[in-house]
Amino acid sequence: MSTYLDRLGRFAYRRRAWVLTVWLAVLVLSVIGAAALAGETEDSLELPGTESVEAMELLQERFPAAAPSASSARVVFAAPEGRTLAEPDHQVVIAESVSRLGALPDVTGVDDPFQVGTVSPDGRIAYAEVEYGVAWPEDTLSDLREATASAQDAGLTVEMGGAALQGEIPDDLYAQEAIGLGIAALVLIITFGSFVAAGMPLVNAIIGVGTTIALIAVASRFFDLGTSTPILATMLGLALAIDYSLFIVSRYRHELATGRSGPDAAGRALGTAGSAVVFAGLTVIIALCGLWVVGIPMLTEMGFAAAFAVAMAVLIALTMLPAFFGFAGRRIIGGRIPGLRARDPEADEGRRGLAVRWSALVTRRPVPVVLGVVLVMAALAVPALDLRLGMPDDGALSEENTQRRAYDLIAEGFGAGFNGPLLVVVDATGTDAQAAGGAVAQTVNTLDNVAMVTPPVANPAGDAAMLTVLPVTGPSAVETEDLVTAIRDRAGELVDATGATSVAVTGMPAIIIDFNRSMAEALPLYLALITALSFLLLMLVFRSVLVPLKAALGFLLTMGATFGVVVAVFQWGWLNGLLAVNQTGLVISFLPIVLIGIVFGLAMDYQVFMVTRMREEYVHGAAPVPAVVTGFRHGSRVVTAAAIIMISVFGAFAFSGDDFIMQIAFALAIAIALDAFVVRMTLVPALLTLLRRAAWWLPRWLDRLLPHVDVEGDKLRRAERSPEPVSAGAGTAAH
Repeated sequence: MSTYLDRLGRFAYRRRAWVLTVWLAVLVLSVIGAAALAGETEDSLELPGTESVEAMELLQERFPAAAPSASSARVVFAAPEGRTLAEPDHQVVIAESVSRLGALPDVTGVDDPFQVGTVSPDGRIAYAEVEYGVAWPEDTLSDLREATASAQDAGLTVEMGGAALQGEIPDDLYAQEAIGLGIAALVLIITFGSFVAAGMPLVNAIIGVGTTIALIAVASRFFDLGTSTPILATMLGLALAIDYSLFIVSRYRHELATGRSGPDAAGRALGTAGSAVVFAGLTVIIALCGLWVVGIPMLTEMGFAAAFAVAMAVLIALTMLPAFFGFAGRRIIGGRIPGLRARDPEADEGRRGLAVRWSALVTRRPVPVVLGVVLVMAALAVPALDLRLGMPDDGALSEENTQRRAYDLIAEGFGAGFNGPLLVVVDATGTDAQAAGGAVAQTVNTLDNVAMVTPPVANPAGDAAMLTVLPVTGPSAVETEDLVTAIRDRAGELVDATGATSVAVTGMPAIIIDFNRSMAEALPLYLALITALSFLLLMLVFRSVLVPLKAALGFLLTMGATFGVVVAVFQWGWLNGLLAVNQTGLVISFLPIVLIGIVFGLAMDYQVFMVTRMREEYVHGAAPVPAVVTGFRHGSRVVTAAAIIMISVFGAFAFSGDDFIMQIAFALAIAIALDAFVVRMTLVPALLTLLRRAAWWLPRWLDRLLPHVDVEGDKLRRAERSPEPVSAGAGTAAH
């Protein structure tokens, strides 16, 4: 591989104007396509084959008018303490608000609370359901505010909630991107001491991410994509494009500093660091595409979109950077910043810097280091034993949020369970639907945690019945989950007793239970798939059995500690005030499997970047322990800068206000910090010291079977030393 990438680097360097023109054309065409074809994003918890989805499909088929709409908003009115909404002046302004709500764009209907009876028993709180004809209406909140302004002016409290408000992307998303880029720029400037060198990864990332997001917007016209999908792709694309570019730029500057010409240095940078980038990117792509095995459409499209962003980060790093090298010439190694000297992050500094002292300490005392790291990571992982999954509802939002205040008013006026009702659907084909529904309602009413069961409603065809069950507790409460399980446990005997075809439960609590179960069943297969494929890739890179095994064990330590910190912050409420986190009491259901996929890939990134330099030294004749120290010295500054950049990018998104993005960004930032600094830069050198030559052992029969990918650029060195050109089959690079 090194020889092919060497040729690619030389070609892009020499044909830099052509390469830049192609990439700019792709960016412009992508943006034009996005402007013309971009569709709406839509969040969906589709779980094919689960009871909750089948019950919802039956409900939509037999009760199309009663099926809950995904495009609805709830406007809640509350009278001041000591007064009621039945007072004439209050009724007038509510009627006026309902009329204005009905005239809003895309609204197909509004329920007047006094006509449909959605007024609390004490008469102080009422709500109106606003139905939309489109999945995700634009400017929903501002339109609702304007339509109900007269009610607010009259002294009523008016708050809004509902699914129609969930699809809005946080307004400060671009500000968060800018913060992440700003911190990344500062780290790059300090690392390189040059504006030219620091600017290349940033420009590269902006072009790559801009193209990626534009193409994802085009794809949204043809595929159902969730609101979080482009945000996740932006996070990963931005962080990895900068990181991958950083490694290649650093190696290029190092090669220039050794006296190579521009084309030679570009080719060598791609043949060595570029090879590591390819395999690191492939590992992340495998982990993300592996989300397909979970069988949840939302996770599949999220994984594919993020994998596409990673592929674009690799592609633009391998092609655009050599073109930039050609434009910059030797200015890339010049010092242009007052107070900072131009740095070669991979150079021998001539003095015992921090990297040398740290690696010497780790390799001198490997056993205490290994034990200390394991104990610290195990202690951080302890809170993970209390991990509780769910989908935080509006009750988990900040008290300043109108959706949270609407949620609290509904709970106050109608009971906590009103925010998460259960729907029981009886398929009564061949029997009396009303009688079957009545029997089911009577049985459900005897269960624990039931506040109310509505009388069953039969459909016009008489072959199905529907009843609503209001739990005493809210939708995310353990008691509500227990109630769903209890109804399902009685379904078999209810079918036998009533002659119905089926009795099924749906509603958000039921959907979340099925969601958790589906992921729990898919997780072992997912872990086995990405571990096996990534293990094979790492064996190709390192020509070793123990190094990939050690990488996988280090990943398990990282994940355990990361989940422990996530539980402590998002469930237990530690550091909430400092981090501006609203305590939810829940970790979002699909966070574990998404986090495992992303962190596995990113952890292997740092494994590849750090350990390839150590193996490179070993392959070229160094003894095992000196190879670890020298490889650490060459790679640690770049890996440190890359980790800080990635932590900064993810950390900026941790303040998005979106539950999922907030949790996953925070978790990714913690995982990268732990994996890069504790596992890859502390535990790994200590283990390699203990293993010594055994670390690079590979059975001869397996060595013959595995193709040689030459990440270390050994073929390039042999070609330089050879007086005769190496055959085309060996892939020599012209000099």
